[in-house]
Amino acid sequence: MADINIQRKKNTPSPWLLLLVVLAVVGIGAYFLFRAETAPPVDERPPAGSGIPAPPDSTTGAETGPAPAVDAVGDMAAESTAPATPAVLAAFAQGDASRPTYGQEGLRLLTSTLVDLVDRDDLRDPAIQTRRDDLTSATNRLGEADASLRPGYVAAAYLMLAIQQKAYPEQETAARQLTALADNLSGRNATPQEQEQVKAYFQQAAQLVQALSEPAR
Repeated sequence: MADINIQRKKNTPSPWLLLLVVLAVVGIGAYFLFRAETAPPVDERPPAGSGIPAPPDSTTGAETGPAPAVDAVGDMAAESTAPATPAVLAAFAQGDASRPTYGQEGLRLLTSTLVDLVDRDDLRDPAIQTRRDDLTSATNRLGEADASLRPGYVAAAYLMLAIQQKAYPEQETAARQLTALADNLSGRNATPQEQEQVKAYFQQAAQLVQALSEPAR
């Protein structure tokens, strides 16, 4: 009689059990992920007094370099808002005349100083007002690349001459010398000789402006 091969039927796991295992794994993973996202940031700065410099604070912009000192910021603000005065003009005149913008900057400063000066009651004179208008007209195009500086030099010198003739007879020699310097300027600032002449003009103009700023005798 032939043998009959009888195999036991394998028990397959219940699909519900597999589903429960999968849900448990997903739940555990979600728990740890949520915990990592909500954990407070770790302060990596060394304790105070340890002698180790703290890393820069990226929320304050310190990572781009040290912040300028308060005094330095104040100095920069003062330079940008400083009023035109004889003292400021004198300090400028001692600067580097080889800078390409030395003439333009000097004329702007000189013009502003003189315009403020002729607002004085004792200098309200038709001749002075005419010279002032000549100066503002000669310097209203200083920002243009091809603008000539010579008309501004000459107009400023002759405005100071008019002020001198009105109230400062003792400054006649200085005023005449300044007009002579202005008449000899080319209006350029390219060669060392031209730079020296322009600097001498501003230095003498600053001295004369200081004298004209004093009360008339």
